[in-house]
Amino acid sequence: MLPIYICEDDEKIRAAQREYLEKLILIEGYDMEIVLCSGHPQEVLQAVKESARRGIYFLDIELKGEPMDGFGLGQEIRKLDSRGFLVYVTAFQDLAFETFRYHLEALDYIVKGNPDKLKAGIRHCLQVITERMRKEKGDEREFFSVKVMDVVKHIPVDEIVFFETAGRTHRIELHAQSDRIDFIGSMQELEEKLGERFLRVHRAYLVNTDQIAELDLKNREILMKNGEKCMFSRGMKGVLLDKM
Repeated sequence: MLPIYICEDDEKIRAAQREYLEKLILIEGYDMEIVLCSGHPQEVLQAVKESARRGIYFLDIELKGEPMDGFGLGQEIRKLDSRGFLVYVTAFQDLAFETFRYHLEALDYIVKGNPDKLKAGIRHCLQVITERMRKEKGDEREFFSVKVMDVVKHIPVDEIVFFETAGRTHRIELHAQSDRIDFIGSMQELEEKLGERFLRVHRAYLVNTDQIAELDLKNREILMKNGEKCMFSRGMKGVLLDKM
């Protein structure tokens, strides 16, 4: 389910947006939910950090009395949710080009002066998002999302080679084809989340079986396709041979 965030400094407009979005979600049966409706950008950022999910963001540009405007908020959201859908809702039509200057890749820019046009713009955005999500589910690569400090990273699952314990309590190191990421986590939780493609071959290693190049049965080592090696326990020999 896609979370929806609204950041609008005008209380009446904010309430109207929420009401119309709730009606659309109910009538059309969209797999979406409004999780936050606020006039404060910091509240939105905190909620996005805690969620770590791809979201939909309806953002006002002129946020009076706040430390950042809608463009600044969009930039911060992009650091946390690089694949989210940004929609700018504002009274100033001539500011539309600014979304390109800030490299925000906004989905749409809606002028809110006319209630009917505002509703039409919101309806169009949800239709576009729904269609994109439908197409992506047909051929989209599966992503693993991990929170590192205040940034959420999305790594294609097929590019993950293995996970290993990093020698410190609750620290995990993800080895991908072109990256290494150290984060707080649990091997058991990863094993349950990632499914049968990933195999706990040793208490210190969780490997992507699609990334295995060869087995060294004598030394109980797995050579991965990226050239790195992982140990495997004696009891995993038969399981690994079945996977090859």
